[in-house]
Amino acid sequence: MRRLIKIALIALGIRWFLRWRKRRREQAELESKPATAPVAPAGSDPADELRQKLAESRAEEPEQGDAEPAPEKAVEDRRAAVHEQGRATLDEMTSSDES
Repeated sequence: MRRLIKIALIALGIRWFLRWRKRRREQAELESKPATAPVAPAGSDPADELRQKLAESRAEEPEQGDAEPAPEKAVEDRRAAVHEQGRATLDEMTSSDES
C-alpha cells in the first residue's frame, strides 16, 4: 500500500513539474514576442461578411407568402374530430366509473 502511495505521489509531482515548465516556457515566448495584433485587410470586415451570407441565404429561401395557407374548413374539421374523440373518451371513462 505504501508503495502505491509513493508511486502516485511521484507521478503527481512529475506532472506538476512538467506543467510548470510548460507554462514558464509559454510565458517566456510571450514576453519575447512584440505585442502586435494581427491586422485584417481593410475590405474584410467579419460583420459585412456575415451580412452578405445572410442576404444570400434569404435570397435562396422561398418567400413565406408564396405558400398557400391551409383551408379553414380542413382545420375546423380536424378540430371537430379531436373534440369528438375527446368526448367519446370522457364518456367511456365516466361509464366505467359508474359500473
